[in-house]
Amino acid sequence: MRYQLDLTLRQAEGALARVLGAAERRGFRPLAVDGEAQPDGDRWHLRLMVEGERADTSLQSQLAKLYDCLAVEVSPCS
Repeated sequence: MRYQLDLTLRQAEGALARVLGAAERRGFRPLAVDGEAQPDGDRWHLRLMVEGERADTSLQSQLAKLYDCLAVEVSPCS
């Protein structure tokens, strides 16, 4: 199943690598990544599309535990 993740991340070195690594370790394959810096210059808004067989709640809870992840929303892709 495919999911879209909407994340808000701190602009910190390695933040994107940590998000992608957490997704892959949970069995989700990244398909697309798009992002932009927020106007305040301290945060990124990241959209990530992933594919995997596991429940989206496992990925959402793991990403929420990352220090650089300020917010995460997961929704199924149609």
